[in-house]
Amino acid sequence: QVQLVESGGALVQPGGSLRLSCTVSASIFDIYTMGWYRQAPGEQREWVSTITRGGHTDYSSSVKGRFTIFRDNAWNAIYLQMNSLKPDDTAVYYCNMNSNYWGKGTLVTVSS
Repeated sequence: QVQLVESGGALVQPGGSLRLSCTVSASIFDIYTMGWYRQAPGEQREWVSTITRGGHTDYSSSVKGRFTIFRDNAWNAIYLQMNSLKPDDTAVYYCNMNSNYWGKGTLVTVSS
């Protein structure tokens, strides 16, 4: 049974940094891609970043150069390092596996 649990969301000032974590309970053999999505208040959920089984990473244009996705060697967790945060980054951030499984999200608020 796949379980994804996000953590690390917080209130942070503009320009600050935050690291999100997603604990992954799944067989490593079932993981093809892991990713982060976000949903701002009143908006649709949007893709943020992906890391594939082979280690390839990709980012939306709105976060490229500021966010970094990475994982631990055993696929027990993935992370999203967020730097130079902006108020527009305020959202609930969700972890995703294989475009099928979702965590419950963690709230990031960027505000002074």
